[in-house]
Amino acid sequence: MTLPDLPGVLSAEQVAATAEAIAELQRPDGMVLWYPGGHADPWNHVEALMGLNLAGRRTEAERGFDWLAATQHDDGSWCSYYVVDAIKDPRRDTNVSTYVAVGAWHHWLLHRDPGFLAEVFPLIERAVGFALSLQQPGGEVLWSIDPDSGAPAEYALLTGSSSVYLSLRCAIAIAGALGYERPDWEMAAGRLGWTIANRPDAFEPKRRWAMDWYYPVLCGTLGGREGAQRIDAEWPTFVMEGFGVRCVSDNEWVTAAETAELVLALDVLGRTDAARRLLTSVQYLREADGSYWTGCVHPDEIHYPEDERSTYTAGAVLLAADALGGLTSASGLFRGDGLPSPLWLVESLESLEDPEAPGR
Repeated sequence: MTLPDLPGVLSAEQVAATAEAIAELQRPDGMVLWYPGGHADPWNHVEALMGLNLAGRRTEAERGFDWLAATQHDDGSWCSYYVVDAIKDPRRDTNVSTYVAVGAWHHWLLHRDPGFLAEVFPLIERAVGFALSLQQPGGEVLWSIDPDSGAPAEYALLTGSSSVYLSLRCAIAIAGALGYERPDWEMAAGRLGWTIANRPDAFEPKRRWAMDWYYPVLCGTLGGREGAQRIDAEWPTFVMEGFGVRCVSDNEWVTAAETAELVLALDVLGRTDAARRLLTSVQYLREADGSYWTGCVHPDEIHYPEDERSTYTAGAVLLAADALGGLTSASGLFRGDGLPSPLWLVESLESLEDPEAPGR
C-alpha cells in the first residue's frame, strides 16, 4: 500500500516509518505497548491499531483485535491497564471498553470486509452493553467500576462520555452494515449526545485538562457555530503557538497526542488551515525513526515523561495526517463518514429534554 504525501507535514515514507515504530512495540499476542517495557490499555491500543491499519499494516492491526478478543471480560469490559500476561490496573472503564467500535469502523472504512465486522461484532456488542449498564437517567455514562467494591463510580467524565458517544455511533453503524437494528443503542446515543451538548453539570469538572475542552467537538456532539465558539473560547488557554497543545492549562507541557486530537477537532469544524499549522508545529517531537515523544516541557525543552515515546501518540499523529490529507478511505471517520447523524439521533427521541419523564 502506497500512501501519498501530506505536503509540508509528513511524507509517505515518514508515515510508513511511524507505523513501523508502532509495529516494533507490538507483542506476538497482538498487544501494543505504550513504550518499551511499558504497559498497554485498550483505548490507546486501538488508537495504535488504527495508525497501523491506515499505513497498510492490516495483519498487525487485526492481530491487535485478537488480543482484545482474548482479554475481554465476560461483562464486556476491559481493565484500564495491562502489562505482559497480567492486569496492571483492574478498574473497568466504559470509555476504554467501547473504543473497540471506533477501531472496527475504521477498519471497515479501509477494507469493507463484512467478515471482519462479523467476527468483532460480539466484542462490540458486549462492550456497548457494559457501558450502557452504567448510563444514568440523565444520559451521562459513569466512567468505571471500582475494582475493590465492584460499585459504579460516583460520577461521569466529559471526555470519557464524549468518546463513548463516538463509539456508540460507530457501533450503530457497524450493526447497520451487518443488517442488525439496535434502537436501544440509538436511544442511548441520543440521550448521551444531548447531555454532553446541554448539561455540563452532569460531569465531574475537569476543565484543567485540554481533552475536556475539545472532545465534545472531536466526537461529534458540538459542531458548527457552537463547536467553533467552544474552541475559540479556550484557544489562548491551551494552545502554545508554534509548539502545540498544553495537556493541562496550568503547565507549559505540550503533548503531541492532544495536539493531534485538536487537529482532528479542527478538521471536523472545517478549519483545515489552522489544523495543518498545528500539526506542522508539533513535528519537533518526531524522531528520525518515526516515533514521537509523548510531550515536552517549555521553555526548558525537556521531554516529559522522560524517555517516553508512545505508540498511541504516533497513532494519533497518523490519524490527524490522514484526516487532513485524505490519505486513505478512512480519512473522514471523525467527520462522521457513514455514521448516523447526531441530529438524527436526537430528533428521534421524545421528551429528551426531560430525562426523568415517565417511560424514560
